[in-house]
Amino acid sequence: MEALAYARAHGLHALVVARGEQIELETYDGGYDAANPHPLYSGAKSFWGVAASIAQQDGLLRLDEPVSRTFDAWKYDERKSAVTVRMLLQLTAGFGFGGLGRAVPTYAAALAKELKNAPGTRFAYGGIALQVFGAVLARKLEPRGLTPFDYLCRQVLDPAGVAIGAWRSLADGTHPLPTGAHLTARDWLAYGRWVLAHRDDLAACFQGSRANPRYGLCWWLGVKGAPDDLVYASGAGGQALYIVPSQELAIVHFGRSGSYRHDAFLRRFFAS
Repeated sequence: MEALAYARAHGLHALVVARGEQIELETYDGGYDAANPHPLYSGAKSFWGVAASIAQQDGLLRLDEPVSRTFDAWKYDERKSAVTVRMLLQLTAGFGFGGLGRAVPTYAAALAKELKNAPGTRFAYGGIALQVFGAVLARKLEPRGLTPFDYLCRQVLDPAGVAIGAWRSLADGTHPLPTGAHLTARDWLAYGRWVLAHRDDLAACFQGSRANPRYGLCWWLGVKGAPDDLVYASGAGGQALYIVPSQELAIVHFGRSGSYRHDAFLRRFFAS
């Protein structure tokens, strides 16, 4: 398979391909095997659009409600008063690039960040907006005595049969939303299968914004050369969870190479 050869040439750690309940391919390299949790890096972002959609169904929040409904201070900032939960998850809230890796801010620091652009007008990849979403979700969960991490586990990961290998903590003890999760390939595959099974309820996750039609609620939408309904989670170094609902297909790729490209892998995969 040309796609497997491409992955091996670009620092492959794991590749698992499943169609429906059948695993068609599973291979490991680089010192990893089925039992080793692997860092997802920004692939962890994909959990939070899903968690937000579940929270909306749960009556906990509305995607189009303003952040200022939860944090009064935002009412008195002309730009921040226009920011909605949906904008935070679409990365169109107006924050600039940043807040990734070891630079992820705490909730309090993220809330204090100034906006660089008018809300809804520009897409800017980063972690600040997700930490603001974390602050919103944390405040709404206080009456239940839960954290965003607790809620994600109870509502999504536990039902999906996903075990978190590890998730790093910030200085204030919270788990960062944009990054920090470690899962085995089989566990990330289980998450992908759960998303496939609940895709109708999660439709909002796969709708782009005017500022970036290719990015939904923490999911990338479409790649040239792949089926039109392909969506994927992406992390640095080649971490990927690809989902194709029309084919009941889920693919996990773990790696360590900055030269890995989603389109190059997928073009080879769907040409075979």
